[in-house]
Amino acid sequence: MSTNTVSVTRGASPLVLSMPHPGTGLPGEVAAQLNARGRLVEDTDWHMRQLYAFAERFQPSIVEAQLSRFVIDLNRDPAGVSLYPGQATTELVPTTTFDGAPIWQTTPDEAEIIRRREAYFRPYHDALAAEIAHARARHGFCLLWDCHSIKPVIPRLFPGTLPTLNLGTNSGASAAPSVEAAAAAAMADSAFTQVVNGRFKGGWITRHYGQPAEHVHALQMEIALSAYLDDEAAPWTFAPAKAASLQATLSTMIEAAIAAATKLERSKP
Repeated sequence: MSTNTVSVTRGASPLVLSMPHPGTGLPGEVAAQLNARGRLVEDTDWHMRQLYAFAERFQPSIVEAQLSRFVIDLNRDPAGVSLYPGQATTELVPTTTFDGAPIWQTTPDEAEIIRRREAYFRPYHDALAAEIAHARARHGFCLLWDCHSIKPVIPRLFPGTLPTLNLGTNSGASAAPSVEAAAAAAMADSAFTQVVNGRFKGGWITRHYGQPAEHVHALQMEIALSAYLDDEAAPWTFAPAKAASLQATLSTMIEAAIAAATKLERSKP
């Protein structure tokens, strides 16, 4: 199923890949409000579907956004509550780039934000909730892997250079300990710089859907763009040779997390 808002591929396994930020689409009325910088949609999670092509071996369901996060951020609390109180971040409808550059000619007002929430936020989350429910009904549980990437140096958001791999489980609340531990152990075997529940602990998707007691284990993976792009600037070209070792690590991590979740769920009465 595909619309101009969200694309859904239903798989046959308990794995659901959520991709809320790879879209570059701009509805006409939104594009007209953006300034020239905003229309560059530079804070995109570039080439997520290509990066995660390896995951086809797991037969996942994939929920992929088609619109830019500048339209509305699908990984923010729809009530507008900050995910990281006291730290710089972007809003439900971003007003700036990650670097702090203004993106609007006409800043969306509250009525416009409400309109976008219904028109663009809700369809993605309706689709994601449906795929999670389908996986859980068919397999008894769901492993939700929320796919993200970001420039590794953004002084406004974090000091220094971000690790290449940033695994988040909302400080252990969104996945069972054994599932987090399995993914983290597989990550630790790689040569990439890494952290668990560091600057990025998981956004609204991880926090909202990750309910281990309800058989949904959610993990967010935030990846430094430098690990799979030729350059961290336009035209944001995918680098297959560079990406290969990253893809191998991600595949091992997902496989370990699925195995741990399967073992845990089958052990329950």
